[in-house]
Amino acid sequence: MKWLLALLALLGTCFNAPVALAQEEISVDLELVLAVDVSRSMTPRELEIQRRGYAEALASAEVVQAITGGIYGQIAITYVEWAGYQSQRVVVGWSLIRSSEDAAAFAMKLTAHFNESMRRTSISSALDYSRGLFNGNGYKGLRRVIDVSGDGPNNAGRPVTFARDDTLAAGIVINGLPLMTRKGMGSRWSLEDLDRYYYYCVIGGPGSFVIPVLEWNNFPEAVRKKLVLEIAWQHRQPPHAGSMVAPVQAEGYDCLIGEKIMQSIIDERL
Repeated sequence: MKWLLALLALLGTCFNAPVALAQEEISVDLELVLAVDVSRSMTPRELEIQRRGYAEALASAEVVQAITGGIYGQIAITYVEWAGYQSQRVVVGWSLIRSSEDAAAFAMKLTAHFNESMRRTSISSALDYSRGLFNGNGYKGLRRVIDVSGDGPNNAGRPVTFARDDTLAAGIVINGLPLMTRKGMGSRWSLEDLDRYYYYCVIGGPGSFVIPVLEWNNFPEAVRKKLVLEIAWQHRQPPHAGSMVAPVQAEGYDCLIGEKIMQSIIDERL
C-alpha cells in the first residue's frame, strides 16, 4: 500500500508540473496601463477620437518597432477608461504585444464599440484602480507605467497627490497626457495650465513626462510619440523639461484646485 501511495504522489507531481509552469509570469519590457478620461466634459466625438487615436498609434510602424527593439521584444498592455470615483472600466484587458499582428488585434478590439461618457473626474481613483491591475496580471516587466490622460483636474475621490505617492511607492511610473483642447471655450472645468497641474500633481517616477495635447488634430501624433517614449525609454532623450522626475512637493502649485472649483459650483447651487 505504501509503494502505491508513493507512486500516486509521484504521478500527481508529474501531472501538476505543466500547470505550475503555465502559471509562471511572462517577462516583458514594459507593463503599461493606458488610463483614459471619459468624463462628462468629453463629447462623443472626442471619446471616439481618443479610442481611434490610441488604436492608430499602437498599430503604427514606429510603435511596433519600439516594441520589438526591446530586450524581450514584447510588452503587456491594457486599456482603461475612467471618470469619477468608482467609475472605471477595462475596455481591453492585459494583452501581450510582440508583433504588428498583435498590435493590430489590440487596436481592433479597442475600436469594436464605443461606450458613453461617465460623470466627474477622479484622477486619484484612476491611479488607485490602475495600480491594482498590475497585481497577478501574469507579466513581469522591467518597468511598470500608468499613462493617464484627462481634460481637467481631479475633483472627486481623495487628493490626487495621495494616489500619486502611493503609486510611486509601488515602483510604478506615471506619465501624463493633459488634453488642453478647450482653451478659450469658457468651460468651468478647464485649466489654462493643465500641463503644469499634471507635472506638479500627477506624474512621477524615473523618466516621467508630460505631453500636452493642444488640438484634437494632434492627438494621434501625441499618443504615438508618448508610446515610443514609454516603450523605448532607455534610448530616448527627454522630450522637454516636463520629462524630468516630477517633484513630490508641488512647489506652491495648488493641487486641490479641481476640488475647489467643484465646491464653488456646489455652493452656488445651494
